[in-house]
Amino acid sequence: MLFKNVSEQLFKILEHNLAEEEKQWLLSKIIHILEAESTKDLYLTYSLIPSKIKLNELSITIGDAELSEYLRTQKATIHELGRIYLLVRVLEENATFFKTKVANIIQVADKSELETFLKFLVLLPNPSDYKNQAVEALRTNIATVFDAITMNNPYPALFFNDQQWNQMYLKAAFMQQDLKQILSVDQRANAELARIISDYGHERWAASREVDPYFWRPVGKFLDDGLLLDMERLLHSEKTAEKKAGALCCYVSDNARAKNMLAAFPELVKDIENGSLSWETLTAP
Repeated sequence: MLFKNVSEQLFKILEHNLAEEEKQWLLSKIIHILEAESTKDLYLTYSLIPSKIKLNELSITIGDAELSEYLRTQKATIHELGRIYLLVRVLEENATFFKTKVANIIQVADKSELETFLKFLVLLPNPSDYKNQAVEALRTNIATVFDAITMNNPYPALFFNDQQWNQMYLKAAFMQQDLKQILSVDQRANAELARIISDYGHERWAASREVDPYFWRPVGKFLDDGLLLDMERLLHSEKTAEKKAGALCCYVSDNARAKNMLAAFPELVKDIENGSLSWETLTAP
């Protein structure tokens, strides 16, 4: 999910939502920052936007349906879009000078400024340039900052390697975040992650602690002997959501033993095949 004509689309939204004096303030600041090549004014303007632009309900009126949906899903505010538009414009005009300065925002930003930067990294020109900053954000113990890079954000699936992706997925589970909001889980599933999930699941079970049934989603294509035992435990669980998770994993597996185990639960197979059971409906009433 890489978007096109981002600055034009963002400007249309800003133009529709900003008062004329607010728009002129932002545009004049961008011109000055570019002419002066001023790192100080870039950071200051990024920080000042909430004090210079009134926070009203955002109206998203652009023809790009995919970008519109992304902004709505991320619950974008006018302050966030003003900040991202600022970064996009200076990078478009002078990436040679401003690329490292934009990357360093992670070092000088407060929590809300950092959240904005991470949530909308994918909108920046050449977003892969900021992978180190995105990976660094995984170290945080601040849930909202962690969520900014992990939840409903296409950036990790597009640019993280397997080790980085696995670290993110496991930490999200450890922090008890809503795993359903992590994008492209099936596409980024890998054998090492399946092993990690099994090990973590065993640790939780040994401590008599629950495991989010959704946590097992990435393992279906990688069922080995150890994971088959995990699936057997899930399928025979007294908890309905765990049964369903085991069934969904076995259903996508090419392992004959997994298929045979699942065959003992024809109602679950029927529900999967008619679409009433999926990872999206796993915990539905």
